[in-house]
Amino acid sequence: MMQETIHAVWLDESGVCSLTHLSEVSGLSAAEVQELIDSGALVPARLEAGAPVFASATVVVARTARRLRDDFELDMSGLSVAMSLLQRIEALQRELDHLRARHG
Repeated sequence: MMQETIHAVWLDESGVCSLTHLSEVSGLSAAEVQELIDSGALVPARLEAGAPVFASATVVVARTARRLRDDFELDMSGLSVAMSLLQRIEALQRELDHLRARHG
């Protein structure tokens, strides 16, 4: 029987993390995180001394990217496209939920 190891990270909504920390907890290399920033798939909350700082919730996005990369053996271009499509789907779902709530 195969056992799956699950790693949990407690996210503080007001917390932030560095590129290095994001890389460590997501399983992506720093170069992969930077490529996802360059493609717009990961968006830093701000820059501090020229270095990107991320909202803690970005950990979830980065871990999703790592799972997609591993599960589907995606290169960085494919991963960027997949992340962009997922973000678009999530935005459309939020819009649909909002419209449904407004129109009963």
